[in-house]
Amino acid sequence: MAENIIQVERISKLYRLGTIGTGSFRQDLQHWWNLYILGKKDPFFHLDNTVLPNAQQDQIWALQDINFEVKQGESLGIIGSNGSGKSTLLKIISRIVKPTMGTVKGKGKVSSLLEVGTGFNKELTGRENIFISGYILGMSKAEVAAKFDEIVAFSGIEEFVDTPVKRYSSGMYVRLAFAVAAHLEPDILIVDEVLAVGDADFQKKCLGKMREVSQSDGRTILFVSHSMQAINTLCDRALWLNKGTMKEIGPSTTVVNKYIASMQKLQLQQKWETSSLAPGNDKIRFKQVELIPHLELTEGIIDVRTPLTVKFQFWNLLEEVSINVGLVLFSYSGDCIFDLLSPATVCHKGIVEGECTIPGNLLNDGSYYISLHVARDVSIQLYYFEECLAFDVEDYRGNLNYFEKWWGAVRPQLPFRLENKNIRLQLSI
Repeated sequence: MAENIIQVERISKLYRLGTIGTGSFRQDLQHWWNLYILGKKDPFFHLDNTVLPNAQQDQIWALQDINFEVKQGESLGIIGSNGSGKSTLLKIISRIVKPTMGTVKGKGKVSSLLEVGTGFNKELTGRENIFISGYILGMSKAEVAAKFDEIVAFSGIEEFVDTPVKRYSSGMYVRLAFAVAAHLEPDILIVDEVLAVGDADFQKKCLGKMREVSQSDGRTILFVSHSMQAINTLCDRALWLNKGTMKEIGPSTTVVNKYIASMQKLQLQQKWETSSLAPGNDKIRFKQVELIPHLELTEGIIDVRTPLTVKFQFWNLLEEVSINVGLVLFSYSGDCIFDLLSPATVCHKGIVEGECTIPGNLLNDGSYYISLHVARDVSIQLYYFEECLAFDVEDYRGNLNYFEKWWGAVRPQLPFRLENKNIRLQLSI
C-alpha cells in the first residue's frame, strides 16, 4: 500500500486587507524584535491554535481548516471558483506562504509551477535557468545535463535556448518552465493553471507528460485547473474548495459532477415578447427557445431514456436569405457532444421557427447546455446564441447490477448480437 507523501492538517490562512504591517513603525519594529530576535509569538497577530475566530472587518480567511492526505504516485486535482483558495493552498504546500494555523508534512523533492517562469532569473538564458532549477532541486550538473536535450526538445525552444528568458514570449516562458519542472524528476509536482498560456497542442503534451510521470514514474501531482475535462483525465481524486473551505474530496468524476451541478443554472425555456428586448443583432433576434422533455414514462425526471425536443423561433431581419441553424450540445465539463446542422432554407423577412428531437437512450447522465448558431450560406455567421438552454440528465440502470460511472459522452442503445454456438471443442492431451 502506498505511503502518504503529503499530509495537510488543519491548514488555515488569514489575511489582513488594505494595509501591510500594523500601521505603526514602532509596533512593526516591536513585532520584528519579538518574532525574529526574541522568538516570541506575534503580539499583534496571534490566534488561538484550537479555535478559528471570526474574521474582523479588515481580515479575510483565505483558507479554513483544510485537512487531506495524498499518497505516493497519486494525482490530486484541486477545483473551485476564482477566489476559493486554490492557489493559496498550493503556495502553502510549496512553502512559499506560511499558514496562519496548521501544518503540512511531506517527503521528497518538490517542484512547483505556480505562475509563468516560476523560479527563473530573467537575465539568464534558458540554458542557464535549466541548470539552476536542477541545482535547486538537489540534482548534480551531470544529472541535469543528462536530461537537458529532452527538456529543450519538449519545450520546443531549441533556437532560443541561449537567449535571455526576459526576451521570451509568455508561451515560450511557460513551455520551458513546465519542461524543466516535469523532467528534473521531483517527487512532488505542483502545477497551477499556467497551462492556459500555452497553445492547445502544448496543453495536450503537458497533460500527457503529467500522466506519464504519475503512472509510470510513481510521482505525486497536485494540479489546479478550471478544465474539468483535464481534471477527470489526469487525476485520481479531486478536492473541491469553496470560499476557503473544503466542500468535497473523493474520486475525481464524482467531485467534478457535484461541482458542475452546483455551478449550473437550469434553463428549459426563454421567451421575449418584443424584438427590441430579445438577444440578437441587426440580422437575427430570438423570440423563443424551449426544451421539451417527453416525460410520460419517467415520472417528471429527465433521465437517460428521455427524448428531448428543442423548439425555437427567431425574427429574421434580412430579405431572401439562405439560413442554416446549428444546434450544438455541450457538457458542462467543456466537451462538445455533437454539432447538428439543419438543412439550408431560403427565408423571407419575418419569424422563422425550428424543431429538433434528441432521442432517448443517447446521452449519458450529466449536465448539459445547448447553443444555437444561425448562419447564412452555411458558413457566414449571423448570430451565435450561447448557452440558451441548460438541463440535467439523471442516471437509470433498471435491473443492471453495475454501479460505477458509465463511461463515455454518449450512451446509445445500438443493435448488439451475442450468441452461444453449440460447438464442443475436443482437446487432445
